Amino acid sequence: MSLQLPPPVERYIQIANSGAPEAVPECFASDAIVRDEGETYEGVAAIADWMAATKKKYGHTITPLEFAGRDGESVLKARLAGSFPGSPVMLNFRFVLADGQIRSLVIG
Repeated sequence: MSLQLPPPVERYIQIANSGAPEAVPECFASDAIVRDEGETYEGVAAIADWMAATKKKYGHTITPLEFAGRDGESVLKARLAGSFPGSPVMLNFRFVLADGQIRSLVIG
């Protein structure tokens, strides 16, 4: 099964899986916000740092399973596998997209 993902979401997954946080500006707006593990990261520099740190810590990969738009959000259900207790886990990635970029992402 192949999911049709919006280009910025598809690019986010490619960046996250490849460990190339320097590519963050290709899919995130300059003032984007990410919320993950109880922390908030604002702006592309902070988001790139977060992506690099979590990749180094967990060595994770994201496998998309389902995608749907709901209440102004784009929700990706995905399997996250890596070097953390309970791996793999199923998580929801809640994106708000605008002008071809990710404006916000909440992972949980």
